[in-house]
Amino acid sequence: MADAALSLTPSRPAPVESRPHLAVRNVVKAYGKGRAVDDVTLELAKGEFVTLLGDSGCGKTTLLRIIAGFAQPDGGRVMRADQDVTDMPPARRRMGFVFQSYALFPTKTVADNIGFALTIGSRDRKERERRVTELAQLAEIDGLLDRYPHELSGGQQQRVALARALACDPEVLLLDEPMSALDARIRVKLRNELRAIVDRLGITTLYVTHDQEEALALSDRVAVMRNGRVEQIGTPAEIYHSPQSRFVAQFIGSSNLIEGRVVAGGLDSSGDFWPLVLRPHLAPGETIIVLYRPEHIGVVQGGGGVAGRIETTTFLGSVVRLSVRLASGRIVIVDRPSHEASYLWARGMMVSLKPDTRRAVIIPGEGRP
Repeated sequence: MADAALSLTPSRPAPVESRPHLAVRNVVKAYGKGRAVDDVTLELAKGEFVTLLGDSGCGKTTLLRIIAGFAQPDGGRVMRADQDVTDMPPARRRMGFVFQSYALFPTKTVADNIGFALTIGSRDRKERERRVTELAQLAEIDGLLDRYPHELSGGQQQRVALARALACDPEVLLLDEPMSALDARIRVKLRNELRAIVDRLGITTLYVTHDQEEALALSDRVAVMRNGRVEQIGTPAEIYHSPQSRFVAQFIGSSNLIEGRVVAGGLDSSGDFWPLVLRPHLAPGETIIVLYRPEHIGVVQGGGGVAGRIETTTFLGSVVRLSVRLASGRIVIVDRPSHEASYLWARGMMVSLKPDTRRAVIIPGEGRP
């Protein structure tokens, strides 16, 4: 799934900015004895799309609400360009917010929902109408302006919420899991449209999700959160191919984490020998953990690799996932092109695994980096 998500990410030049457009400095937020946000520092360049990714309760929504001004931090600062907005009310921060539930006004039409912020901002009627029409066309909902929220699909409501958030020309767009209630097909369509819109506007965007495929597909960079902290931040490719902790390696994509002792030419894991390009600093006998992604392990009939027996085969569309039990009892997952499934791989078959040693990742902190 993760590789499929990576392939959805278009090639984009990294935003170039001498100073951050949005910055969070050492932000802390505690509830009772626990810290929902624990000393988080994060910077976004102008026009950059960054996603906060993590499980429920990791602090990502709390951090987003602090940035928006809906929650006050116990420590740290929030900066927009050179301006400290930490103590500024939400309406003055020039930030658009899209809620998970969309929070549309049920008794107002689509046009009135989009134009609400313009109304309280004392814009004149003609200017409001022009701006509403412009945003409706941008979000491709210009044929729905007279409808009410209950007459819209989930995807249409999401577009209305986005258009409303953009109505006052915010410098920063904040989105809190806006696609979590949509089905998978609609999510893929809308996330591509969302990215196209924010790229067209050049707006700095911070997005919250627990869906790793969504994060990898949308983002210039991904910040993986755990227990109120940012565990790692990097491009989707860096997060997937070069995880900096065991947690990130397991959380992003599917992984085989092999623990063993360093021996000549590789790793001895409970009697299974895994070939590995060893780094000079690794000493014989040292215990390390190595990550092999399922697509980076070859499989052949016969010998010459790590021996095992296929226990299950799972069809996943473009790939078939093989669960292979080794002599040590360890289960290793391997992805193979699905067109091979019907004639090459079957449950109970003895096979040999051949990992791509160039793709193996030694997990920093779990053995030497």
